[in-house]
Amino acid sequence: MGVCTHAQKVANYAVGEPGKQNYEEFSFWVKDNKKAEIYYYYGKDRKEMKPKFIARTVLNGDSCFKVQLSKNYVLFIIPQGNQLKVSDQNGIYKKVFTWKYEGPENGIGTFCTPCAEDENAAMQLIKLYYMK
Repeated sequence: MGVCTHAQKVANYAVGEPGKQNYEEFSFWVKDNKKAEIYYYYGKDRKEMKPKFIARTVLNGDSCFKVQLSKNYVLFIIPQGNQLKVSDQNGIYKKVFTWKYEGPENGIGTFCTPCAEDENAAMQLIKLYYMK
């Protein structure tokens, strides 16, 4: 675990089951030691959106940051432990995303070089680049 030493790193968080309709994933990119793109994937076919970082803020006493998904839909990303609580302003949308491992499973598959190596490294990226 260490500060981002590569030109780019990514912290991936997901909820639901890949390949199913209930699947959602956020990818928070860091490039050249600065926050960069955020990607949001959802559904069985992994539809893609590029939320826009708005600002750090506080929601119900929790430090967080806001991302804009569409013209008038904003989500609050609240780091808690090694998870991300994601909520809208009214609490209608409320889910807990956990760190998503990207890499070989049982020796099969490829290693994701820019991916945070574990849940601690992923949260460190979020706190260093999205919460400060």
